[in-house]
Amino acid sequence: MEGREAAAAASGGALVFAVNGERFEVSGVEPSTTLLEFLRTRTRFRSVKLGCGEGGCGACVVLLSRYDPVLDQVEDITASSCLTLLCSVNRCSVTTTEGLGNSRDGFHPIHQRFSGFHASQCGFCTPGMCISLYGAIVNAEKTDRPEPPPGFSKLSVFESEKAIVGNLCRCTGYRPIADACKSFAADVDLEDLGLNSFWRKGDSKEFKMSRLPPYRCKDENCTFPEFLKKEIKSSMLLDTKSYDWHTPTTVEDLQCLLETDGNSDASLIKLVSGNTGMGYYKEVKRWEKYIDLRNIPELAIVKADETGIEFGTTVTISKAIEALREHSKCMSSTEGGMIFRKTADHLEKIASGFIRNTASLGGNLVMAQRFHFPSDIATVLLAVDSQVTVMLGPKQERLTMEEFLERSPLDSRSVLLSIKIPTWHLRRSTASEATKRLLFETYRAAPRPLGNALPYLNAAFLAEVTVSEALHEIVINNCRLTFGAYGTQHAIRARKVEEALTGKVLSLSVLREAIEVVKATIVADYGTRDPAYRSSLAVGFVFKFLSPLIESRAKTVNNSLNGYNSAILAGEPNLTQDCSQISSLLSSSSQVFELNKEHYPVGEPIKKSEAAIQASGEAVYVDDIPSPANCLYGAFIYSTKPLARVEGIRIPSSVPSNFISSIISFQDIPDGGQNVGSSTIFGLEPLFADELAHCAGQPIALVVADTQKHADMAADSAVVDYDVDNLETPILSLEEAVERSSFLEVPSFLYPDEVGDLSKGMAEADNKILSAKIELGSQYYFYMENQTALAVPDEDNCMVVYSSIQCPEYAHNTIATCLGILGHNVRVITRRVGGGFGGKAIKAMPVATACALAAYKLRRPVRTYLNRKTDMIMAGGRHPMKVTYSVGFKSNGKITALRLDILINGGTTADISPVMPMNIVGALKKYDWGALSFDIKVCKTNHTSKSAMRAPGDVQGTFIAEAVIEHVASALSMNVDSVRDINLHTHSSLSLFYKHAAGEPQEYTVPSIWTKLALSSNMDQRIEMAKEFNRCSLWKKRGISRVPILFEVSLRATPGKVSILNDGSIVVEVGGIEIGQGLWTKVKQMVAFALSSVQCDGTTELLEKIRVIQADTLSLIQGGFTAGSTTSEASCQAARVCCDILVQRLSPLKNSLQEQMGSVTWEVLVGQAYQQSINLSASTYYAPELGSMQYLNYGAAVSEVEVDLLTGETRILRVDIIYDCGKSLNPAIDLGQIEGAFVQGLGFFMLEEYLTNSEGLVVAEGTWTYKIPTLDTIPKEFNVEILNSGHHQKRVLSSKASGEPPLLLAVSIHCAARAAIKEARKQLHSWSGHDECNSIFQLGVPATMPVVKGLCGLNSVESYLDWRLGKEQKA
Repeated sequence: MEGREAAAAASGGALVFAVNGERFEVSGVEPSTTLLEFLRTRTRFRSVKLGCGEGGCGACVVLLSRYDPVLDQVEDITASSCLTLLCSVNRCSVTTTEGLGNSRDGFHPIHQRFSGFHASQCGFCTPGMCISLYGAIVNAEKTDRPEPPPGFSKLSVFESEKAIVGNLCRCTGYRPIADACKSFAADVDLEDLGLNSFWRKGDSKEFKMSRLPPYRCKDENCTFPEFLKKEIKSSMLLDTKSYDWHTPTTVEDLQCLLETDGNSDASLIKLVSGNTGMGYYKEVKRWEKYIDLRNIPELAIVKADETGIEFGTTVTISKAIEALREHSKCMSSTEGGMIFRKTADHLEKIASGFIRNTASLGGNLVMAQRFHFPSDIATVLLAVDSQVTVMLGPKQERLTMEEFLERSPLDSRSVLLSIKIPTWHLRRSTASEATKRLLFETYRAAPRPLGNALPYLNAAFLAEVTVSEALHEIVINNCRLTFGAYGTQHAIRARKVEEALTGKVLSLSVLREAIEVVKATIVADYGTRDPAYRSSLAVGFVFKFLSPLIESRAKTVNNSLNGYNSAILAGEPNLTQDCSQISSLLSSSSQVFELNKEHYPVGEPIKKSEAAIQASGEAVYVDDIPSPANCLYGAFIYSTKPLARVEGIRIPSSVPSNFISSIISFQDIPDGGQNVGSSTIFGLEPLFADELAHCAGQPIALVVADTQKHADMAADSAVVDYDVDNLETPILSLEEAVERSSFLEVPSFLYPDEVGDLSKGMAEADNKILSAKIELGSQYYFYMENQTALAVPDEDNCMVVYSSIQCPEYAHNTIATCLGILGHNVRVITRRVGGGFGGKAIKAMPVATACALAAYKLRRPVRTYLNRKTDMIMAGGRHPMKVTYSVGFKSNGKITALRLDILINGGTTADISPVMPMNIVGALKKYDWGALSFDIKVCKTNHTSKSAMRAPGDVQGTFIAEAVIEHVASALSMNVDSVRDINLHTHSSLSLFYKHAAGEPQEYTVPSIWTKLALSSNMDQRIEMAKEFNRCSLWKKRGISRVPILFEVSLRATPGKVSILNDGSIVVEVGGIEIGQGLWTKVKQMVAFALSSVQCDGTTELLEKIRVIQADTLSLIQGGFTAGSTTSEASCQAARVCCDILVQRLSPLKNSLQEQMGSVTWEVLVGQAYQQSINLSASTYYAPELGSMQYLNYGAAVSEVEVDLLTGETRILRVDIIYDCGKSLNPAIDLGQIEGAFVQGLGFFMLEEYLTNSEGLVVAEGTWTYKIPTLDTIPKEFNVEILNSGHHQKRVLSSKASGEPPLLLAVSIHCAARAAIKEARKQLHSWSGHDECNSIFQLGVPATMPVVKGLCGLNSVESYLDWRLGKEQKA
């Protein structure tokens, strides 16, 4: 330790900090270096992942610990390492998931429980999840709560769930992750926890507790090493002389640093506190000077007294929340305490915990003032008349929040110093004024309830009212109403609305007049999306605030005001939901399956084989591979025009030329090579645009630089010269494509067959719906690991490429073609993929090929990791489409004929688009349509090529089917469930619609699933309960929907190889790629089962001896695609065939040894086989029989939702699923696939908008603008049953696919939302005085909050008030 201190003393101006207990001393740091960048490039700790670079996904979360030598205390916070600047962690301790435990020294209980609760699939997000939970546990242990039972922490269930609300996962559906977290909570009921590897259903509580990996807080939670504490006590400070990083300790020092000489540009000074603003406003310029404000005591102060509470500008949002709550408890004024408490509640819905922990109050407000950031904090503080102190050069000025926001943007020399929230008191001078009340509420409408999403609109209302019990009147004495984030420069006070209310006796008419003023006031700036929706939200919030006061006039007024939050309104049980009162985000859920011991260990719900090392950060992804010597880094320059000549590319002088090594374009393709970036059976797609770019987002070049940061900087700054003279106008709509006959060819063998006679079916119909239209949008993959590759030149003109890809063989062929070399000179290696969903198939090829081309030309290793923006712009995503349908049907709901005209946007090249018609029709044939006719065109447009995304075409097909069913039910005023029921297939009609896949009658399980699900979900009873709820509730409506699915899959030929090493361990290679779907685990189970048939001692323990290794295109050829949901079972069968060969070779030896020895162990058998030169390596190419290649998957779901009519928010209350997995190869993995697919489908149907601008360039380019489901948006209750449907000899051990089909079940949520909206529209029409309403409407995809609110009525509040006023007048 003395040596360390001596080294520290000698280090002078070096940064000194610890990572996982190891000391790091770093000199000469570029101040813009992030902690993430340092950890991933200069340490061995690669568990922190770059998912978004915006602080929006949680993949890079670390625990950041700071030591206070005066108090001898350690502060521990979770933080986004992608936003945390390395210089800001001086004298800190950093903990990543590697620091908790590992496979050698022992896993931490968090790792073990994540693994045991099946909470990791692709595993890319898992390290961040683990640290988010760890941070919550560490801080809970510091509280004075009672000691928890052994094995548990002081966390509550709700806190354990909230710990990961800001972390994104695209694979699991979150339920198992929440269970792993809740297993640490002191108040958890173990019965509420789902499927795990520790206990089975029915085990006693004592047994369950004994099986949980033990957690001991004193042993697990040392976050700050002693050596660093001693160095801090020596008071070493960072010497700024050799840095552009400055750490002033007084405001005077800060003023001096801000005063620049004549040669300096003040606009190039960056003030740093948490640096979280970088996640929103991406930095492109280089700063000359960084000034860290956090060491100035005056700026970090929290000062509370009777006048209010004052925060220094660098106080973090989390600390402000804590201070507000603490101060509210000791307030003599109940009103003032209430304001502080509700302000804290609102602040907790901003961003996520690991952002709030570092983001400063001052930084948030300055972004709002200077850059018009849609700040919640500004809106709330404006409502409570907060003040700020600003340093303007040498002087300081006190401003109201309103003055601060409205003044011209602060210049670079101006600094926000502090923010003061005043204490509000009621003025009570006479007895008559004792009935005054102070009311305060805050509101926000956002895609995610608990934060991590910018609001469509936020608001805060403060009002002083006088209550007259004698007159039953409430008078608004004065009020402050503020609104923000609705598409205006900053939060505003709605003064005209305040004037319309002040001094008035509250009544329906006064409220109605005020609402008109609100609508005139809250008007979004031109270009803002959904302006009418945002204005409607403002109306709804004002109504929500004031209407309970009006309704309470006839009641005991004081009581109603004292219980203001419960908002009594015409039977409305809970108009304003306070999330702080929620005890749990998710209620208990169930996972039901039947164990199958016939082929042990196949059929066992064993945990995913690499889950623990994914949790501990030891699992290696492509970007985790250490960079070889002399490695360069690439970034794509893409077109921003849909159709244009590329005249040239320039990198501006702001990017130093010594950063750049080369710009690789189509001109750099070697002689004999081709400009090809991807290839399928449908054709080639160019690697780079040649003279002509065909779409916005098409790669033009790859800029190669010395670091990934510099490559991204150069690509982002690149200036592309375009010329569009004498070119046709680009095709950017499906209508234009039809008009110009621009189509992609669909081979005749892929075009689906029609069924029946349409004319006859239409003639039989009693009713017809003609030319109805629906439209479906796109969806982005949002795999957590972005596209990535590493290309390393090898001897003899060879190229080794590490690629995160679902089809290495295809990348191999494409690279060889591009470089003009033989295939044996290329080797593509893929170990695992951090999420794929189809996006790592065709779309990964050009990434690998571009790296290979650059490496080939420059003769140096080249790698790339696409940033999230580039990935989203180039990805293509799911196919958008427009559908026109006509349908004939009987009066009882039986459909006799369906005609479809479908236009699909395929983009510029074919990719996999020609399979879309077959897939669409395959899914929509789930009902007996009588006759089915269609015309499906795949349009060639100047958009990025669309590609396969989980259930491509199938998910759209099932939606089209449900849209037709819903329309028919509405037209007949029938129960939609009855219409579904009457149109379900019999096996006879199933065989007509699915000629080659229907199977035997006993295999068709939809009718039994349909009936069983209604009973197990209590559907009929819940429908009646929903009706009663809807009758009593004006502003929330519930809907329930039951939906079936049929999903056709095909097995593909797959290679396999099994080798037994001389110690008895087993190595397996298969064509399938591990992308999180548990393929390796199922293969291991199959190999253990198949080899056990040799029947020697010890074969029951074979599972632990098996390792599945990475795909290598020169080791195992013909790997094909990992896609279509059947690769796992095909890989299992390939491995099984290999094992059968090995067993056949070993059996004679085993029998011989048994005769000699009586008992033969596996190790002895293998050893003897080696001595006798028996070949213990077997390979095969499994090709399924033609008659068994295709089969149908069945399932059904019941979903119940609740729609908020004032905001359009849809809460998913409960989902029940029954899914036919045949005989599951691993129920735990299949359950994970079912839940994960369903939640991804939820995103498609309800949340995710993959938007482009008028030229086709993607504008949803990150976590700020693209919202996948999070823990707070999934079903509160999520019940899944796997149906064991018996023996299917023609399939792999009678198993069935689970990867894609369950995604289609999420349409049940959309249909349930539609049912709730239908109830809202009925109510709306009744207010308008109409007895009947038009129940026929189309609910778009995705059914986002603005869409839902629009259908429920943007003017629903006005209609309600007019109705009430009309009733009063009549009375």
